[in-house]
Parts: sequence; C-alpha cells; structure tokens
Amino acid sequence: MSGNPQWKMFQPSDSHSSPLQDILDLQHPNMQNKQVFRTGTYSSEYPSSPRDTFNNMNKSNGGNRYPLSNYNLDGCPMGDSAGAYSSSSTNNTSSNYDSMNCPSIRETGIIEKLLHSYGFIQCCERQARLFFHFSQFSGNIEHLKIGDPVEFVMSYDRRTGKPIASTVTKIAPEVVLSEARVTGTVTTEVKGEGSGDNTGRISYENRGECFFLPYTKDDVEGNVILHTGDAVSFQIATNQRGTLGACHVRFENPVHPVKYHGVICSMKENFGFIERADVVKEIFFHYSEAKTKEELLLGDDVEFIIQTRNGKEVACNITKLPSGSVVFEDVGPEIKKGQVLKPLERGSMSRAQQNDPLPGRIRYRAQDHSEVEVPFGDKDQIGEFTLRHGDWVQFQVAIDRRDQLKRATNITLLEESFNVSGERREQGIVSSLRDGFGFIRCVEREQTMLFYFTEVLRLGLELSVGDEVEFTVDPVSTFSNMNTRQTAIRIKHLSPGSVNFECLVERGIRGVVTKEAQLLTSASSPNRKSSIDYNGLITAQISGVKKALPYTAKKCESKMLPRIGDKVIFDLYQIKRTKELIAMAVQTQHSLTNGSSISCSRPIMKGFIAALKDGFGFIETADHTKEVFFHFSNLEGNPDHLELGTEVEYSLGRVNGSGGGCASAEFVRVLPKGSVPIAEPLEPTINGTVTRTLRALNPDQAYYSGTIQIEGGITYEFGIMGLACKREILQVGDPVTFQVDKENRATNIVPIRKKRRAIVDAVKGGFGFLCVESEENRRLFFHMSEVRGNPSDLQPGDAVEFVMLTNQRNGKCSACNVVKISKNVKRGERSERPLARLRTASYEEGAPRVVVTRNPRGPDGSRGFRPRRPIAEQLIEWLQNVKM
Repeated sequence: MSGNPQWKMFQPSDSHSSPLQDILDLQHPNMQNKQVFRTGTYSSEYPSSPRDTFNNMNKSNGGNRYPLSNYNLDGCPMGDSAGAYSSSSTNNTSSNYDSMNCPSIRETGIIEKLLHSYGFIQCCERQARLFFHFSQFSGNIEHLKIGDPVEFVMSYDRRTGKPIASTVTKIAPEVVLSEARVTGTVTTEVKGEGSGDNTGRISYENRGECFFLPYTKDDVEGNVILHTGDAVSFQIATNQRGTLGACHVRFENPVHPVKYHGVICSMKENFGFIERADVVKEIFFHYSEAKTKEELLLGDDVEFIIQTRNGKEVACNITKLPSGSVVFEDVGPEIKKGQVLKPLERGSMSRAQQNDPLPGRIRYRAQDHSEVEVPFGDKDQIGEFTLRHGDWVQFQVAIDRRDQLKRATNITLLEESFNVSGERREQGIVSSLRDGFGFIRCVEREQTMLFYFTEVLRLGLELSVGDEVEFTVDPVSTFSNMNTRQTAIRIKHLSPGSVNFECLVERGIRGVVTKEAQLLTSASSPNRKSSIDYNGLITAQISGVKKALPYTAKKCESKMLPRIGDKVIFDLYQIKRTKELIAMAVQTQHSLTNGSSISCSRPIMKGFIAALKDGFGFIETADHTKEVFFHFSNLEGNPDHLELGTEVEYSLGRVNGSGGGCASAEFVRVLPKGSVPIAEPLEPTINGTVTRTLRALNPDQAYYSGTIQIEGGITYEFGIMGLACKREILQVGDPVTFQVDKENRATNIVPIRKKRRAIVDAVKGGFGFLCVESEENRRLFFHMSEVRGNPSDLQPGDAVEFVMLTNQRNGKCSACNVVKISKNVKRGERSERPLARLRTASYEEGAPRVVVTRNPRGPDGSRGFRPRRPIAEQLIEWLQNVKM
C-alpha cells in the first residue's frame, strides 16, 4: 500500500454486496478546501456549509443534482456508451506492471473506458490518460463503471516504460471536482411538469465518440427554455449512483446571449465581483466591461452576460438597472419571536476566523408547535448591538429565491431579554460624545464608561449629552497593550429623572451651617480636584452622632444661600458610588425680610438694572451714584426677562465673591414697577451736550454717572434712569434735550441725531451689514439687538432707517436704532452696491485701485447726459417739423 496518509481514509470494503456500497462516505479533513457543487453553485466550504445543511433539511427531493467531476476535457469519452469488459477473476497478476516503483503520492481520476480486462483513467490534476489492469483494482470489478471517480498511484510499465495506474481504489464522488466547461447540443427537450419525464438529453462529442448526458430544468442557468438543436455549454458531474449528467447548462447564443442580473458585492482597484441573482454564486468582472457612462458603485443592480475566458467565467457588457430591480429573497410579513442559540462573534479577530456567512442561530416555535432553527448573519440585525445566548428577539423569516434557504432577518432585541438573562444592568448619563463613540458618567463607578454608537438599541434615535441611559458592562481587549478594558453595550434610553446618583436616607434633618458653599461661576472654572473647596458644611446629629455633612450651592432649594450660623433643614442622601453621606434640598429657616438678626447684618438694597452682559450684569443703586455687579446665578427668576431699568432688590455680598475685588449683589429679586421712588422731572426742556458718558460704555472712566453741560458751563449728572429710551447709547459730544428733576439730575434725555437710510446687505444670525454711501464706502455693521420691532422680519434688500455711532475706543462705526421702513427694494434702486463694493476693494491694501481718469461730459458740456425725453414728446416735435 502507498505511504500517502490520504490512503488510510479510503480503505475499500472487502466485499460489495450492493451498488450503493460502492460510494464511500469517508472524506479526509484536508480535502475541505475542494469545491462542492450544490444547488446550482459551488461552495468552498467542505463539509457542507450551513446553507447546504438547511437545504438538505428543508428539501425531501433534491432533484437530479450532480457533484462536478474533476477531469481534463481533452479527450474524455464518457457518457451513456460503454465498452465491454471482462468479468474474469482479478487475482491474475502480470509481471508487466511494476508496483514496487509507484510513487507515494496518490492521484484522483475518472474511469474513461472499460474493456475486456483493462481500462483507462483520465487524470484530474493533469492532462494524462493512464492505462490500468483490472488486477490493480482493489474491490469487485463488476461494480466499477465508466465515470466513477477513483484514486490511484502512477507507476511505469517494466517492459515499455510507459506510465500506468496501479493500486486503483474507488472513492467518494464528492472528492473529485472541477469547473471545466464543455460544449454540446440539446437533443431532447425537458418536458412539462405534468408529463412525468422532466429529464432532457445533451449530446457531447469527444475524440470521435458521441455521448448523451441527462439534465433537468434546475440545471439550466438564467431560467432559459432550451429547445432541440440549441448550442449549450455545461459541466459534467456524477451523482451518487455514478451516473454522468450535465450541470450548469448555459445557452450559447452569440447573437442574442442570455442576460443575467445581480448586485455588485465587492470592488477593488480595477475589478470586482457581482452576486448573481440566479444562483448563489459570485462572478468576476473588470471595470472595462461596464457599458454605462455612470460609474459603477457598490450595491448597484446590474445586468450582464457571461463569457468564458481562460477557462473562467467572467461578466461582460455590464449595464445598470434601476435600484431595487434585483431581489434575492422574499421576506415574510409575519413577525416571529424566538431565542438566540448562537450569537455572532464580535471583533475583527473572530470575524477573520469565521468562514460561515450565517454563523448565528435562532430557535423559534412554528405554527405546528415544532421547534425550528434558522441561521442569521451580521447584516440581519437592525443595528450592530451585541446579542447574547438566550436573548429573546423578534424577527422575520427571509427565503432565498435561488436555493430556498430560510434565515432570520430584521432582528430586534426584546425587553424581556434583560429579565431572563440575569445580566447586571447599570445606569448613567451621557457626559460627552465624539465621532462614533462617547462616554457615560456612571452611577456606581468612578471612571467614565466608553461606548460606541452601534450599541444603542433604539436605532435612529440620536444621543445627546445629558441623556439618561441603562447599559451592560462588557470587558474587551485593546489592540495597543491588550489590557482588559470595559465598554458599555446594549445601551437603552431611559426617561428623564430615572437616573439618580444618590439614594435618600432620611428627610427633614435640622442642622447649622459651619462653612458656606460658593457658587461655581464661569470665571472660576475649577477642576475636579479643587471643586471640593466650593462645598459647604452643615453640622447635624445623625443617629446620635455629630457629623459634618457636605453640601453644594446647587443642592439648595433657594438661590439665597445660607450663611455661617444659619439654621437649616435638609434631606440626608447617600452617594451610590462612594457611600458618602451628603445634605441635599437645603432650606434656611430665616429670610432676609423677616426682621431677624440675619437681615440686620445683610440689609436689603434696591436699584435698577443698568447693564446686561453674557451671564452677568450691573445694578444702578437707588441714589444713581454707582453700580453693583451681579451674576445671573444670584438672580431669582429667569434672566431672559430682565430689561434695562428693571427695578430690583438685592443684598450686598462678600468682597471676595464673584464680583472680583468689589462687593457683588446677591439674592437679586425683581420688584414691581414703582417700588423704587424716582424724582419727578421739572419744566422746561433744556438743550445740552454730553460731556461724559456712562461707565457701561466706557469702563476706563472712574465715575459711574454721565454728565451733560449746558450753556453757561452748568453740568448735570445722569444715570440709566435718566434716559428716555434705556437702550439709547449716548456718546461724548452728542447734542441732547433733557429735563432736570427735583434732585437736580438730568432726566428724560433724548439725543438729537441725524437719521440715515440704507439697504440691508446681509443678515448673519445675531448681526448684519448695511450698504450705505459713507465717506469710506464700507458696509456698516449692526447688531440684531439694535433692531426695533421683530428682528426676524429683517431681510436682505430691506430699506431701513438708523443712527450711525462711532466707538470711542476703536474708532469703528456701527448702526443703532435700526428701524425697517420698507420691504425688498427693486434691483434698479440697488445699482450702487456693486460700485460701493468695488470702491471698498480699492481701499484695501494690496488690492487694485480704481482711479477716475476722466469724468463723463455730455454734448452740451454739462456733466453726464440729459434724461431721455419721452417718445410721445419726440413724436410731436417730429410732426411739427414735417408740417413746416
């Protein structure tokens, strides 16, 4: 026997009692890479893939299907014709065969011809036709037929030196495979299904001999009906009984070739592959075969023909089809519920080792109460979240039109999976989002948890910072250092208020403030390490033990923060992450207006809102002599409702507060109009000139109040309440009219300014530009807060009226008190805009300058041309000249 290890896997039986025993079921594991024909296609997975397994389970009658024979086409006389052979004893040994010189490598082949006592084998791995004697066959020679696959060892005849086959054994037909195609002619058509005979015949000539191979309707590609005399190409295969047949029959018509449909499934640099719609198979194509002006893209539906080049099938004459033309499967409308038996392995390492295109498994109960198992792939989930063994899912069943394979698709995870899985679910709040991933601030963990957007269960719902979520922690390995890291998977949205970082221990505890809590302002921006300095402390008796409990300003019920020594009532909470006790919902027992000792040390003051900035503002005192800083966090109410001149009351805070080196206002509360008394104005109205503006407009000046001087050198001070329009901006040198009140201060101040008109050139969010003909011919900036009325109604092209002001610090001009006077003007009225832009460009450094070299002059010597007279007037003048 040969030393080839494959030989041990193909040990022939000592006796053959029936023809069925001639087909050996033993297969060597190393032969798994050989291709197997199944249901009109080839698969590189051997043993059979899950697609084959499910086909065999679902089909009781597979039809006349043939595993392809692996032999060379140059002279292989096979078919229904058979030569005579001798049934004499095979124990005769001839000295003409040298069995001792046979090589150790065993080859495979096909029985091509059988005669009286010898035959010929067509090799599969090379182009050779070897003689063999019946004495070299291990088994009953009567069971050997033409077309049977065999395994042998090539040796040499001692007398002639020619190569021969020795130690011939019959093997399983699935091991001998090939993709070579041959040509033939249809001699018998496939009759209808009701005729009882659904087999046709194809004639095939080789080396002068004619063979007739059977085929069925399922063996014909492209759903083409073959007729007698049609030229076809096909592949020869042998079934389990050793009978030869034609598979992959293709109608060869050079005038009207058969067109196939498919979808582009992969694309490389200059070639790609198309998934065919008629069989479960991919076909190669080159970009030069595209017959369309549009570029081919991944996922395009295409139509093509098949040609054989260098022994391989390629797609040619590729044209695009409308999207959705090619359908591979039919999805059932019924929603089924099942349980995951085998989840998908996530990660690139597991995918690289996975050869099965449908590795997942789901089990569900059919209508007849039988348990059915269906596969699924990574594209069948609605989302890329992680599935686990035992998860309950709902899905739909898709049936492949090509091979009737059933699989689960549109898979979604059911809520009850978390109840039966026993997994530990955690909660948190989304703290930050990046490109494709983000971080969650966990309730029970110190560090933030990494997560990917693909793990969000509700597909299509965008995550936002601050969203409350529930998740499962899954350890993964990083590629850089392979250290164990944890990520959040199976992320589920929660309704607002579901996540609590603290748990309630006791309500209504009394205590005394021993350290004041400070507000976290944008100017301070403390980091995490120093944020503890902004916590206050409350001393209270907890279970008979005196403890100092921390609290923050955000956890106080009122914005009137308690001071040292204040008695407070609070709720006791425990932080879930650190198990630390803290005070929350802190309420003071004393207010500023109840006449207590607290109000004596912190008197109530009143004033007017003098300026509003981004996050803070200034209050003009009741005597109009100075301003006090306040932060919006110290305001009780919505800062959006504040206006200049609003009456408020406040308490003067600490010197080291958020107001810098000066005392700031705290506990600011809006008062009803008329709560702060204002001096009455006196007659008459006086004209004057502004000599000093308010400090809100010029922070460099030492005094808050502005001044107005009249003739004779008399000066009157004014504050924000002295302006008739609180949004008016007074600048030094502006002429004004005003009245003097009983406190000898200027009030009802109205500036005297020249109104200008212009066209809105552009509106960009919170600001815009006006196109005016100023001295510099530049576009004039304006802020939307200076627009009177509804700023959203202002559009480019609108005519507006405004007042132009100049910033004293930088010298730039801007428009104030912008009032819309008309809608979009005509194009003719805006003819100066291009000229103004051109003039503006000429003033820019490095830009080409426009210089007028000669001014236009009319025929009469005047500047420009006279207006054209009306046609009617010209016609009357012409008639008068004719009469004369």
